[in-house]
Amino acid sequence: MSEVTIAELQQLYEPPAEAIQKAVLPHLVPFHKAYIAAATFFCLASGSREGLDASPRGGPAGFVKVIDDRHVAFADWPGNNRIETMRNLVEDDRLAMLFLFPGLEVFLRINGRGRISTDHGLLTSLMERGKTPKTAIMVSVEQVLFHCGKAINRARLWSLDGRIDRSNLPSVGQMKVALTGGSATEAERVDAHYQESVRNDLY
Repeated sequence: MSEVTIAELQQLYEPPAEAIQKAVLPHLVPFHKAYIAAATFFCLASGSREGLDASPRGGPAGFVKVIDDRHVAFADWPGNNRIETMRNLVEDDRLAMLFLFPGLEVFLRINGRGRISTDHGLLTSLMERGKTPKTAIMVSVEQVLFHCGKAINRARLWSLDGRIDRSNLPSVGQMKVALTGGSATEAERVDAHYQESVRNDLY
């Protein structure tokens, strides 16, 4: 497969409109802050010499805290304990946040630099359900921009008829048994435990 050059790409695609280019800012303005205050989910991208990582982050509206025009912060809550994002940020502080807004046809992206914080005041401000996170990530904003929602509509992401039938794909328990060995009964136990944990053991 031949490599495509920048010049070839520029021949294939029209340059972005001036209005789109002007909409990429180095700091937050009030309408960015309004969307962040309403946000309940984003994907976080980071990387290191070992490779790249993207992880989902979610919480109640306001779980991403706007500190000022150039900084936001969010808690790191328990997941699979691989802590790949944290490891990456120790080596390479570049990151990107892509926000999805359920029901809306727009994305918000922040590109910037992240650092891990254990500051007590910050952690306390990010408490949820009476729980205090072990760490938080403070993001210095370098670029903030909106993306159009065409991908949402191509995916039918917010449409009821776009939902995937759970029975059409292997369950978590079935995949674990396939990878590590076990019986159908063991798969059912794993599925039951997963459903309980993923819905209730959130903090």
